[in-house]
Amino acid sequence: MIPSAGIPDVVPAGRMAGRGQPVLGLPDGRELRPWRPGDADALLAAGQDPDIRRWNLFTVAGTAQARDRIARMHERWRAETGAVWALARTDGPAVGLVGLNDVDLAGGGAELVYWLLPPARGAGLAVTAVRRLARWALDDLGLHRLRLCHSTGNTASCRVAERAGFPYEGTQRSALLHADGWHDQHLHARVAGDPE
Repeated sequence: MIPSAGIPDVVPAGRMAGRGQPVLGLPDGRELRPWRPGDADALLAAGQDPDIRRWNLFTVAGTAQARDRIARMHERWRAETGAVWALARTDGPAVGLVGLNDVDLAGGGAELVYWLLPPARGAGLAVTAVRRLARWALDDLGLHRLRLCHSTGNTASCRVAERAGFPYEGTQRSALLHADGWHDQHLHARVAGDPE
């Protein structure tokens, strides 16, 4: 979205590209950090996981493709179109991904996305990571609105969105094409100033 003439950009261009992607601390010795080439095996495992593939339309054919995807994550940061972090223990392997897609600095919005590898599920890590990234995106980067969307069939993502402070706004009909056909999609969102 391009703001109308006379309306300043919500976040000035260069705010992301002009600095390195930060490491965002989490409780219990975990962090959100930029993906590294050495994380290719975690990305490959994610691309093979049936649940991640089902809900994220995500596949990775091999280690070389995983490394290429990681390189593109860094390119998206520099282009200010996306921001993707690995969820990991400090100096540990990646066990999940949390990121911003469709970053629109001028319009002040982005879509928040995430997934976890099976060993990391069920302990509240997704909620913690989503809250932390939302806080950074709204308070530090300066975005105004974050949306979080998921298939209506993905009840786990719905729980994460609600627990992370993203109220349900509505259902978008036939909005996501998955391997098994079109899915309706829940839309959740948070805006600057919303309580966590």
